[in-house]
Amino acid sequence: MSYKDFQNELYATGNKLWLKLQRLPKAEPVEIVCFFVIILFIATILSMMIIACCCCCSRCCNGSPHQKTRRIQVQPTVHA
Repeated sequence: MSYKDFQNELYATGNKLWLKLQRLPKAEPVEIVCFFVIILFIATILSMMIIACCCCCSRCCNGSPHQKTRRIQVQPTVHA
């Protein structure tokens, strides 16, 4: 898919969404609820992706290497 095809597809999808938003005040309640559920789902996925990227970048890009804690093995004491 070329850039021009992608751009046209994105423009067509934007137009469909804009027409749907314009007809929303006249829509049935079920259609309004469905539309907002879809929008909420998309917003949730996007926010989860942003949070995941922020968490990943804060671990990788903070400038310090990961420090592993040393584990010291405890030896049992022998009482004679």
